[in-house]
Amino acid sequence: MTKRHGYALLTAIIALIVVVSAAIYVGVSSDDGRPAGPLATGRVPRDSAAPASTGTWVGAWATSPAAAEPGTETTGMADRSIRNVVHAGVGGTSARITLSNLYGSAPLTVTHATIAVAAAGNTPAAEPGTLRRLTFNGTTTAVVPAGGQIVSDAVRLRIPTGADVLVTTYSPTGSGPVTYHPHARQISYLARGDQADDVTGAPYTEQTPYWRYLTALDVLSNEADGTVVALGDSLTDGITSTTGANHRWTDVLAERLRAAVAAGQDAPRYSVVNEGISGNRVLTDGLGRPADNPSGLNRFTRDVLGRTNVKVVVIDLGVNDILRTPGTADPDRIVAGLRTLVAHAHARGLKVIGATLMPFGGHRGYTPQREAVRQEINVRIRSGRVYDAVVDFDKALRDPYAPQRLRADYDSGDHLHPSDAGYARMAEVFDLRELKGSAPAEL
Repeated sequence: MTKRHGYALLTAIIALIVVVSAAIYVGVSSDDGRPAGPLATGRVPRDSAAPASTGTWVGAWATSPAAAEPGTETTGMADRSIRNVVHAGVGGTSARITLSNLYGSAPLTVTHATIAVAAAGNTPAAEPGTLRRLTFNGTTTAVVPAGGQIVSDAVRLRIPTGADVLVTTYSPTGSGPVTYHPHARQISYLARGDQADDVTGAPYTEQTPYWRYLTALDVLSNEADGTVVALGDSLTDGITSTTGANHRWTDVLAERLRAAVAAGQDAPRYSVVNEGISGNRVLTDGLGRPADNPSGLNRFTRDVLGRTNVKVVVIDLGVNDILRTPGTADPDRIVAGLRTLVAHAHARGLKVIGATLMPFGGHRGYTPQREAVRQEINVRIRSGRVYDAVVDFDKALRDPYAPQRLRADYDSGDHLHPSDAGYARMAEVFDLRELKGSAPAEL
């Protein structure tokens, strides 16, 4: 078989994987953002009535269900109240959430769920008068099937831009392994018993660095017309950013967009949500069934196309395919995987902006051979033959005197992940005008 024929066969196989992954995540559908009252059919609960104001549904925050939490196989989080703290990148007048039981081995029964605006940053206490009970298809109890997810009804609640939001769930029984996102860079809280209605925060004596079950917060907004989804690895997850400070590059990009719109600049009115998973690869899943840390190919339908009112996708993947491949990674396979993601986005009319792969010289995984693969992939990305537009993270953060390494002030110290200043620089190099528009007819 010639190399050209082998490459074509590989591309066809990857495309088939994406189609199969779409079938696996059946029930996940996009949302065009138009107000439609409660999300599920059934009666309308008193505090979850159709929104009183007009606007557009967009993603205010999101995260990927990344893995099954170790040690939760037997009892899960039974008889515990989980108070997830999330940062709303855009404000709105109504809200809804998504809960995932992707890694559960039995149905997850949530008998009490609430949402509130936090009284301040990094606290489990709620702002007085903001706590609302959440309903699902008109009822206060949600049953999330093993491997599935559920979206709440809309609830009237004014969420300020940049506010921390408290989403609390209580489950009386376990459902098997807990679906979680381990590198939240945000402190959340746990309490014994059903404390979902508590506004003081006093029962929440246990801090946790994880997000559990919660995977999305949408708002009905007059500030944004659509959502940018960032798909990436730890560099997008923000694994070395300051905890509780919202210094991931996606947070800074959201701030730039808001400021540009407020100043009357030529920038789209978009929110930004973060679908980074530390250690994520384009081609390869982690261990387990379902797989911990599913590949970019296998999670694209759920984590990108399944988000609310998506307009643009930003992809920053490939470094882990290089670092975690025994021997030397194949740039042809990695680029073919990236092109398959782009084709999948184009099929939905979405524009794709892709990032060059940043340097990792000095990291324990660095070798000259891996550096050569990174450089080869970046040449192809910069050529314009992979993405609709390119954001050059490599050029922006590399040391000009040692381009295989991060610049010292942009390096967190491990020679792979950025500092807070490095994450800010990543957001600064976006041409905000490139975020406008849709997918071309042909790439």
